Amino acid sequence: MNYHILEKENLDGFIKKLAKKMKVCAPVAKGHNNFAFEEVTSAAEIALNYIPTILPPKKYFMPQREKMLDFDISEGKPKDTATLEAPETAIFGVHTCDLAGIQCLNMVFSERPRDYNYLLRKEKMFIIGLECMAYCDGSASCALVGNHFPNGGYDLFFTDLGEKFIIHVNTQKGEEFVESIGLPKATAADMAALDKAREAKKAAFQNEIGVDAKKLPEIFAKAMESKVWHDVGARCVSCGNCTNVCPTCYCFDMADNVNLDMKTGTRNRTWDSCQFETFAAVAGGENFREERAHRQRHRLYRKFKYPLDKFYRSFCTGCGRCTRTCMAKINLKDTLKALAAEHK
Repeated sequence: MNYHILEKENLDGFIKKLAKKMKVCAPVAKGHNNFAFEEVTSAAEIALNYIPTILPPKKYFMPQREKMLDFDISEGKPKDTATLEAPETAIFGVHTCDLAGIQCLNMVFSERPRDYNYLLRKEKMFIIGLECMAYCDGSASCALVGNHFPNGGYDLFFTDLGEKFIIHVNTQKGEEFVESIGLPKATAADMAALDKAREAKKAAFQNEIGVDAKKLPEIFAKAMESKVWHDVGARCVSCGNCTNVCPTCYCFDMADNVNLDMKTGTRNRTWDSCQFETFAAVAGGENFREERAHRQRHRLYRKFKYPLDKFYRSFCTGCGRCTRTCMAKINLKDTLKALAAEHK
């Protein structure tokens, strides 16, 4: 696909033209060093320099609370009507770590049995990435997992070249929009500036834990009985913050809510967390992951071991949200370093 140019002074016009076609969501400042994806109508509302938002953009693909269907058993034979809210939505300013998170969820929910609510919403999304030219903060580990450079998963991708953005067009949908607003194509000089910016990034972004990422599967293969899990578990308060903010966590709970007539109601799903004590509770009062140490171990194996075995990619995107939001100040990079130290 092609590369196009957008002068920064024309970003507001770009957003307003996009907003005429669909709802536009972008990162917005929410107090000191906090940001959230919210609906916007102008470029002035958008935070272009931001650390990862409180919740990742996955909230538009799988809402925190979602009604799945209405049911009615009043006439003997149960009847149900599926519901789905999926407006055309553009998500502007998605960092590469969150693009990677969406790619992970795409794989999970495309497996049988497919999650059609997720997949139908995905088709309504117009994703516009925004490149990080420097680290968000010290919690990020995107270079470790290779998510500091763009690797697909978007319709358009913006890179800051100073007075202008260079835009990579990655899909037909993206091409049609760019052509509809008449953006000029990038010149040879623009492409050279992009190459220069990317070269500078290679020096700025380095492996954050000093351990070769290729060795992580081997480290986790031997870490099942590590004392690190007990050290982390002793600090964990099982609040579930780490999983709620994670771009690739997708567990949910399903519940039927019956109305007072005892014949009609709704089926709803909400985000759930493997860090909650009740998550692994089963019939008979058994709990196969009762200890916090085991739940923490499970969380990291779901990022660095199990998905690599199944999907051949890490489900940690390096965004750093779990570290920033942890009430017990558990740092992901410190945990990985401790595991690596045991492996030597």
